[in-house]
Amino acid sequence: MPVIVPESAILLENLRKAYVSELNGHARYEEFAAKAEGEGWHGVACLFRAAAIAEQIHADNHGQILRQLGGEMDFAPHPVNSGITLENLRTAVAGEVFEVDILYPSFVDQARQCRDEAVERTYTWALEAEKAHARLFNEALARMELEDEESWITLADGFYVCPGCGYTTEQQHEAEACRICNCGWTRFGVVR
Repeated sequence: MPVIVPESAILLENLRKAYVSELNGHARYEEFAAKAEGEGWHGVACLFRAAAIAEQIHADNHGQILRQLGGEMDFAPHPVNSGITLENLRTAVAGEVFEVDILYPSFVDQARQCRDEAVERTYTWALEAEKAHARLFNEALARMELEDEESWITLADGFYVCPGCGYTTEQQHEAEACRICNCGWTRFGVVR
């Protein structure tokens, strides 16, 4: 006879997986930023730092709900395997694409089935922010592969991160408010 797992247990397990994934992403991008900075890819380092902050915001959002639901908060980060910046960008793109195409869509659907609006919102915010990360990492990767050293990938340019949902953009004052969570633009942090 198959074991039936209650939806609430699945919801908690998915929330914990998302929380741990985001904390590991934060650690990975911090390491990748240091590597890119050391290799002279200052713009890519800025992007990795901005994405690291965004991943921490996602983890904090997931963790807040996880705590409220009584879920386990223990965390031991995975070891970070950092290669050269080109390899690290490929790793980042693959991770973001996985989150955008597989992880978060399934988690959003499951939260909808459970009718948990708070969990659905934290997943949706992360999903939309990860789409922006995937776009930015893909652009950086393409520029590196083309050896476009005259572009933003070598400059210590700024990225802007929403403190509510982790949405990341390279455009200063993109709008009056975040397109994902409606946080006012004046609250966005700049990462250099």
